[in-house]
Amino acid sequence: MSLKFNQNKLHATHNKEKINMNLYFKLLNKPVFRMDDVNKYYDNITSARSAIRRLLNAGMVKKIRNDLYTCVSGENGAIIADRFQIGCAINEGAYISHHSAMEYYGITDQVIYDVYISSQTAFNDFEFEGYRYHHVKPNISQGVQMQEFSGGVIVTDRERTALDCIKDMDKISGAEEVISNIESLGRLQEKRLLMYLKGYDNQFLYQKTGFLLETSVDKHGLSETFFDTCRNKAGKSKRYFTALSKGGSYNSTWKLVVPKNLFNMKNGE
Repeated sequence: MSLKFNQNKLHATHNKEKINMNLYFKLLNKPVFRMDDVNKYYDNITSARSAIRRLLNAGMVKKIRNDLYTCVSGENGAIIADRFQIGCAINEGAYISHHSAMEYYGITDQVIYDVYISSQTAFNDFEFEGYRYHHVKPNISQGVQMQEFSGGVIVTDRERTALDCIKDMDKISGAEEVISNIESLGRLQEKRLLMYLKGYDNQFLYQKTGFLLETSVDKHGLSETFFDTCRNKAGKSKRYFTALSKGGSYNSTWKLVVPKNLFNMKNGE
């Protein structure tokens, strides 16, 4: 590996303090690491902190936030970790969700610089390398998967992602983006959807989900039994499909007031 760090900075650091290159190469194998990971190679935490400080001063490591670091590539100067790896390392049990999960699966065609992270433990939103990381408190625990060969990425499965996006569409992506993304999801597993919907136990979510998935040409491979269940669980209340639009036409099947141009919004019509 040919290292191309700022040579003036690197030499200046070398003259003052010896850089542990072996440590750097070991840390390259862990996209995001904490001080405890570094301390495994030392007898005491003071030595570990000194070693990281030298790597930081040399521009070989960057601090993401308190006690969270990533290495910098010596070949191109970019950080090793991607936004998904960083998000999942923020705290214990953190995982990628909502619009960010759609991005991970390559579903969305919209590039945004907000990363949505679900975890039981809250954290303050922060910015790093042009991306802003947001905490979302989850309502259920099912539908979360560790991705193989991903460097530690944990993400909601497609069914859970669809429901999360529908549930929080007014807060996060907006109706038009959610509709476009869900249309691109293809076939969905009915048993998973019903299990997650039961966990959410939210009449409005049953209502919106049934309406949106039924409008697809192939209905995402879902049976009429699925849509009957959604209608039965949706209750008798009439609701606005989105709080951001109070006008539109009434859909008597789903008891929803739907914006007239709902399915053309994505194309700016």
